[in-house]
Amino acid sequence: MNTSLLKNICETAGTSGFEDRIRNLIISELTKEKRSYTIDNMGNLTVLIKGKNSAKKVMLGAHMDEIGFIVTHIDDNGFLRFHTLGGFDPKTLTSQRVIVHGKKDLIGVMGSKPLHVMSAEEKNKVPKTTDFFIDMGMPKKEVEKYIQVGNPITRERAFIKMGDCFNCKSLDNRISVFILLELIKQLKNPAFDVYAVFTVQEEVGIRGANVATQEIQPDFGFGIDTTIAFDVPGAAAHDKITELGKGVAIKIMDASTICDSRMVSFMKQTAIENKITWQNEILTAGGTDTSGIQRMTPGGSIAGAVSIPTRHIHQVIEMVHKQDVENAIMLLKKCLENMGGYNWSFPN
Repeated sequence: MNTSLLKNICETAGTSGFEDRIRNLIISELTKEKRSYTIDNMGNLTVLIKGKNSAKKVMLGAHMDEIGFIVTHIDDNGFLRFHTLGGFDPKTLTSQRVIVHGKKDLIGVMGSKPLHVMSAEEKNKVPKTTDFFIDMGMPKKEVEKYIQVGNPITRERAFIKMGDCFNCKSLDNRISVFILLELIKQLKNPAFDVYAVFTVQEEVGIRGANVATQEIQPDFGFGIDTTIAFDVPGAAAHDKITELGKGVAIKIMDASTICDSRMVSFMKQTAIENKITWQNEILTAGGTDTSGIQRMTPGGSIAGAVSIPTRHIHQVIEMVHKQDVENAIMLLKKCLENMGGYNWSFPN
């Protein structure tokens, strides 16, 4: 695996609505491969890979935005207030470093009321994001030279390898950006025309995929995203959703999508025939670009999803397993190559 590319993808900034840096990185990789692309008005980046049969279209969606924050206020002492861009677990923010992307990138620290001066009631209260501020270590005059209201903020966490796992901020969903780039490089002869889309603003409501789907109007679709791996101490078997290292997950449903049963069956059959390790995914909360791909085209598309099991999701760091990533690339490749020979009619 090209871990240096994965590291670069994960560490590059790009919150919802501010995806310029990560999009430019993707463009540089596509340029190396001499791949043409288009960018729509929202910022979705699409690569078309011609298939053996152009009568049908397949859309793949991997969102390139990461969860982050946006500056909403600079107080008289130079401390920043912020609003979230995407969902956060507030308890994981305490004393974490962040990067504020103003006229230049500056490190800040998530601050909150010290434990020593909290009341007993405050100590037992579940923290909220509004309990935090960002300490820039500078007076207001200095802060305002570089930062203004509306600047995006990302987490500061470097990519590392831990055993057979990768650990970094923003593996949701940069691991899928990596998977889609690798798939574009490897896919030579798909059954149908493939539209590989790096979407924007998924973390704030699947906005980019909705727009891209209306433009492409796919017959088939695959979302590519992370999912919960709650395979940790204290987790009951029925709560795990998925487990790291147990294979790529084939989504059956989440809170925004019930995947097409024909696509689920096709994906499972493809995995079994090609000896690709896989596991089921039923996620009772959360959603992905799959819902937009499935619903935002006339008559809908036959849609499913490839999910990458991820620990510590929507926290300061996240973790995925190398084998699950490799299995995801292989499953998508085999599905796209073999879709033409499958009976897609509804069962009697």
